[in-house]
Amino acid sequence: MNKVFKILFNVIFLVFLMISSFKKKLKVCLCSPGKKENAYLREFVEYYKSYKVDKIFLYDNNDILGESFEEVIDDYIKTGYVEVINFRGKKRAQFNMLNDCYKKNYLYYDWLIFYDIDEYIYLKNYNNIKNFLNQDKFKNCDTIQLNWLMHTDNNKVYYENKSLNIRFPNSDKSIIRPAVKSILKGKMPNIEINCVHRINTKLKTCNGFGLKTNLTDATTELYDYNYYYIDHYFCKSTEEFVNKINKGDVMFDTDYTLKRVEVYFAVNNATEEKINYMKKYLFQNISFDNIKIK
Repeated sequence: MNKVFKILFNVIFLVFLMISSFKKKLKVCLCSPGKKENAYLREFVEYYKSYKVDKIFLYDNNDILGESFEEVIDDYIKTGYVEVINFRGKKRAQFNMLNDCYKKNYLYYDWLIFYDIDEYIYLKNYNNIKNFLNQDKFKNCDTIQLNWLMHTDNNKVYYENKSLNIRFPNSDKSIIRPAVKSILKGKMPNIEINCVHRINTKLKTCNGFGLKTNLTDATTELYDYNYYYIDHYFCKSTEEFVNKINKGDVMFDTDYTLKRVEVYFAVNNATEEKINYMKKYLFQNISFDNIKIK
């Protein structure tokens, strides 16, 4: 009888462990819009695959006759690791893309990451994002918001066919904008994404330590770059920055070329070579009178 009891106990215990393990196994996906990003796309996909993201949904916002994601990551698309959603030719479609991704996938994933193709998560003590997200401190958080760590152009004017972290290792915490990007909890119905940074003001927001944040806009001062952040390759080289600006705004009709150029030179040294390149290749004719050459 005791032997039967022990066998029964061991079976029940094993079933309990299996159920517990199943409950803790998270599913995580990444939702990212892209336009003219083929030069960086493979590096981006492989980076998040290494962080154990289960699936990547790429929203193809290229021009109708422009480049396609299949040209550089066809193998990942064929295996199903990357799913491409066709938004080609659509103007100012970023909110539509993000909302589409959440509404189609929130029932199937515990967390959905909303980062752009120039944004790379850094977690000091984790190489598996599921272990990071599975912490008890995030149970009462609707969104986890990590801050940008903005990288400089490393005084490079032209594109080079090398990885971003090799070309642009430099960042300066004194010039970093504390803007956030969000990881949104799944299984929440009727969520409307109305900000690319904070997602929605009605949600419970936390920082990387699970502490509550009170965002009035897209920024927060409650962060710690020693443990977590998002490597944001906003600038890259001058050539790449100009190409980025010339793509047009994905959200608004208003032209923000001047504002973005000002941000660029707030982060990077201004030189005659950079300014002359912008004057020659920027679609919009703007004034550089307030930019001081260093």
